[in-house]
Amino acid sequence: MQTAVDELTIKAQAAKKAARELAKTRGEVKNNALLSIANGLKSRQEEILEANEKDYQAGQQAGLDEAFLDRLLLTPDRLEGMADDVRGVVMLPDPVGQVIEMKTMPNGLQVGKRRVPLGVIGTIYESRPNVTIDISVLCLKSGNAIILRGGKEAIHSNTALAGLVRDSIAEAGLPADTVQFIESTDRAIVGQMLTAKGLIDLLIPRGGQELINRVAEHATIPAITGGVGVCHTYVDESADVNMAADIVFNAKVQRPSVCNALDTVIIHSAAAPSYLPEIAKRFAEVGVEMRCDRRALTMLGTVDGLKAIPVTEEDWTTEHLSLRAGVRIVDSLDEALDHIETYGSGHSDAIVTEDYTHAMRFLNEVDSAAVFVNASTRFNDGGQFGLGAEVAVSTNKFHARGPMGLEELTSYKWTVIGDGQVRP
Repeated sequence: MQTAVDELTIKAQAAKKAARELAKTRGEVKNNALLSIANGLKSRQEEILEANEKDYQAGQQAGLDEAFLDRLLLTPDRLEGMADDVRGVVMLPDPVGQVIEMKTMPNGLQVGKRRVPLGVIGTIYESRPNVTIDISVLCLKSGNAIILRGGKEAIHSNTALAGLVRDSIAEAGLPADTVQFIESTDRAIVGQMLTAKGLIDLLIPRGGQELINRVAEHATIPAITGGVGVCHTYVDESADVNMAADIVFNAKVQRPSVCNALDTVIIHSAAAPSYLPEIAKRFAEVGVEMRCDRRALTMLGTVDGLKAIPVTEEDWTTEHLSLRAGVRIVDSLDEALDHIETYGSGHSDAIVTEDYTHAMRFLNEVDSAAVFVNASTRFNDGGQFGLGAEVAVSTNKFHARGPMGLEELTSYKWTVIGDGQVRP
């Protein structure tokens, strides 16, 4: 009887063999495969949604919270959005083979760098079935094989989507083994993936703090171990009140269950008397719970329907992924920067200001993967940054930072062309 460990070994070996074929496949063939996937998201929509409904109902019965269920849910609109993202990747240049540097040395040698695939990418992800498509598509375009290990809460959805991908690429002439889906939900397989030296070239976890910590502590292969978002927006004393309210509301409410959603709004004390009632009113209308420091609670007064409670130290470091937001009043930009440095995760942070000097200081001094001036943190996304999609948003500084698209899934090799040179 095949065990979970056997399944990984067998499928990883098949992926490694297929990766050699994919690495030398022409861009046109890869693009046709991606278009087939995009079309399949429409033609097989009923099958995919039926599978997702099984997962969603099981999640409800298991008592999963609303944020988790939102990440799990697929709808016709979300499938169409996924298909649009796939088509967006088709339109991007193929990174494989790109010459990224070339120079001629004094001895006549032409020395350069050329982009090459990483090989086999392994990913462990929780609850988001769209990751099955996003990572598969980016890996295929960048010439990498992929091993997908989703969470048990999305097993039916991921099985349907992975089947669609394998069928689509086979029809387009790519080896189906380029994409491998781990069917076992045995947690032991995660441990094996963390130590799969020689089988997996890069491991990308997509999930909560517990998963990221486990990968950071136990992985013996290269891994992306950042990605948790504790995201801030600082409303400066010169901020336009309406603009600031629009930006913070969007960052918190547009989709609260994702990593680039706002967790804490920091407000300059000079802006707070006019700004705080405005954002409190908007938050009250949609049920956002404000976890406020003492000064913010004192300033709020009475707002119909508002949920406002005292903040705790733990709230400042929490990725809420729900309709909750920390609120802090500060007296200076320096105090805001100190708060972000102390409690931030290096993911997405924003300032709303009309002061150019403050804007530039914020851009220069906040050490996060993406830093924004007068814009919502929700834009920290591969699709929004023109990458088509992303395999993850990395808070690492090596080897990739921010949304990881096609180029971040490649390495390079040195190429040296001579005409008989020998080293003296």
